[in-house]
Amino acid sequence: MGFHRVMILSAPRFRVLLVALLAVSFLGALDNTVVATSLATVAGQLGALEHMSWIVVGYTLASTVLLPVLGRIGDSFGPRPVFLASLLVFVLASLACGFAQDIVWLITARVVQGMSSAGLQLMSQTITARTTTPRQRPKYMAIIGAAFPVAILIGPVLGGLITDYWGWPWVFWVNVPVGLVAFALALVAVPHLPGDDHRMRFDAAGAVTMTIGLAGLVMAATWIGDAALRPAAALAAGIAVVALAAFAVAESRAETPIVPLHLFAHRTVAVGTAVSAIVGVGLFSITSYLPTYFQMAYRTTATVSGLVPIATVFGMLVSNLLSGWLVSRTGHYRAFPLLGTALGAIGLAVMAALPVGMPLVVPMVVMAVVGLGTGAFMSLIVAVVQSAAPAGEMGAVTASVNLVRSVGSTVATAIIGGVIGFGVAALLPAGIDAAELTPAAVHASPAALQAQVAEIYRGVFAPVFVALAVTYALGIVASALLPAGRLPDTHVEAVPESSLA
Repeated sequence: MGFHRVMILSAPRFRVLLVALLAVSFLGALDNTVVATSLATVAGQLGALEHMSWIVVGYTLASTVLLPVLGRIGDSFGPRPVFLASLLVFVLASLACGFAQDIVWLITARVVQGMSSAGLQLMSQTITARTTTPRQRPKYMAIIGAAFPVAILIGPVLGGLITDYWGWPWVFWVNVPVGLVAFALALVAVPHLPGDDHRMRFDAAGAVTMTIGLAGLVMAATWIGDAALRPAAALAAGIAVVALAAFAVAESRAETPIVPLHLFAHRTVAVGTAVSAIVGVGLFSITSYLPTYFQMAYRTTATVSGLVPIATVFGMLVSNLLSGWLVSRTGHYRAFPLLGTALGAIGLAVMAALPVGMPLVVPMVVMAVVGLGTGAFMSLIVAVVQSAAPAGEMGAVTASVNLVRSVGSTVATAIIGGVIGFGVAALLPAGIDAAELTPAAVHASPAALQAQVAEIYRGVFAPVFVALAVTYALGIVASALLPAGRLPDTHVEAVPESSLA
């Protein structure tokens, strides 16, 4: 494990810090889930339904490409200024979103909001790592990481209520009071953690080529499912390949690279980053499609179909907190990604084999098991990778772990969407237009057609579940390659709070 410089905070100050970081993490996680519910209303009132997806894509793209850049800036100047600046910009961007008069204004504000959310997510994890020992870290990372599944559980309902009773601008404005309270707490609680020499040369070539490459990759994955945009997707993919090749060359020559590729020679960093990608590719990518699957294959209502993702996320929440607590008590971590990836592989394989028409409680239990498995290493693996990195590159390595998870989720989601769209359209009986096939239309059809559509959806989703099960199985192999051992509780260079605050 790496040797770290950790600030020892007083217990009261650390508790305030934890509340501030948790509030900010919850704010960032909640933002997308709340907004998703109101998308159609927002785009409709602004007269731009055809550009609705960019309200989400702009945010996601900006937050993804900025992760490595902000990670390196945090390492250079310390995480506190990046965190406070990101929080302030996030609040101002939320305010601007609510005042949007047209779709261009809204998308621009969402891009700025996405950029700042990357800083919030990344610096929350970096500050936690810089104020806790490797042994303490899993527990507190799990607490902060719990913001994401909780946001998934309550976000859609909250977004619907706000949109219906207050109006869509409040979907964004609700961030302002919470953000200002979190900013006040952060001013008091976030310590002045030192960065490396901020006079070091910034890796401009790496930042530019990486931003172009990741933007091209995300846009190609987003556009590939739309026949009209397929030529643009191919062009974006080609640009991404060239830019990422140039990025690799730039990083090998940079004095202080945006992504420290040399750290991936460390087994824990390389393997841990690969395991982290399983979360994005293996679970986050399929979750948004589960309600459609159960509405079509199991012929449930929209409300009932949401029970399966809820069961999945609840399993994730429970095991995320439990694994963090257990690892902080014992220091032993390797068993959790091994067990978690195994549960995920088994659960998704079972999903592929389940016949349609079973009681909904069966897939609920199966996907809860997948959630339990994923939560067992979701936050833990970030803490393990951080413990293997030098303190001066903590932000950069944390950004890398989050980056592969985010890019993996975005690309896999787009691929799965394309597979489902093309697969269903190809198998539908003649005379039925896939573009007009809604759950309501299917449920109003004759029983024979309902059964046929249900089998089509099962036939299309089954190989998707198998592919995701294989992804988790590869995660088992990767987890087995993690070095055995314990996270240390004393293998740090402790710095008193008074000397740095």
